[in-house]
Amino acid sequence: MNERAIRLPPLNALRVFHTVVRHRSFRSAADELRVTPQAVSAQIKLLEDTLGVELFERKGRAIEPNEQAILLAHYVQSAFDELTEGVRRVTKTGPKNRINLNASPYFATRYLLDRLAAFRDTMPDADLRLTTMVELPDFVSDEVDVAVQWGFGGWRQYESTLLLQDFKQICCTPDMARKIAGPADLLDLPLLHPVLAEGLWGDVLRHLGVEAADNPGGIRFQDAATMRRATVAGLGVGLISTIDAEEDLKLGKLVAPLGRDIMQGMPGEQVPGFYLVLPRAHRRLKPIAAFCAWVEGENWRQLGVQKF
Repeated sequence: MNERAIRLPPLNALRVFHTVVRHRSFRSAADELRVTPQAVSAQIKLLEDTLGVELFERKGRAIEPNEQAILLAHYVQSAFDELTEGVRRVTKTGPKNRINLNASPYFATRYLLDRLAAFRDTMPDADLRLTTMVELPDFVSDEVDVAVQWGFGGWRQYESTLLLQDFKQICCTPDMARKIAGPADLLDLPLLHPVLAEGLWGDVLRHLGVEAADNPGGIRFQDAATMRRATVAGLGVGLISTIDAEEDLKLGKLVAPLGRDIMQGMPGEQVPGFYLVLPRAHRRLKPIAAFCAWVEGENWRQLGVQKF
């Protein structure tokens, strides 16, 4: 390796630093740690000398963490949280079969929740904790063991398995559809974009034979549910997931002006999907390995069709 090996500070100095940042006071930190303020000051000096940077602004008796300290505190907190979780699992304190799962909100509501009872049948003592963040979680700071993430794969630092492709349909209100005689007409209308896939519209348009161009009237949405509401409200042309599109097409709220299945035939890497994502080491934990095996064994596409 070309990079100089980083000398890690003593763990005790980091523990004292973590306490000082929380209290913004050497004396209060000393009281919690049951040492003298001089001992706390010595540990902070050792840490600063080891790092080669100052961490606090001293104003009389008051201290304030500077920018470097605030940044370091974030990572120290994550490290101590991870150590605590590791000790908990090794010593089997607390629920030993805990599974901290984060799922894409759309996958959770449209696919997962109706099927979780089946997983509980295979592992009745599982302590499953479900969150629904849109972005891929930080597995350490967010305390997530495994995630089902919407996207295109490519999370190289993690293990990922495609569970289901999320084919979209071009949808809009009946009034807006009257302005669309062919794919090129989409360029004159506001297009609704998913934040996590800025290039998706461009790929779809090129698939339809239209060169993508800047679309100043477009709007970006963080989640599928909001994009669907915006499309129904007539804010623009949306790329709507098949299940939602079918429901709104049947009710007449939306129409598919260019027909259905417009994404069929697109290269697989351009079609978003739902992926099982986790750090490789997490599969070594039996509860997580059991959950992964169940998720990967389910026929999610068939389950989606049954909802129509």
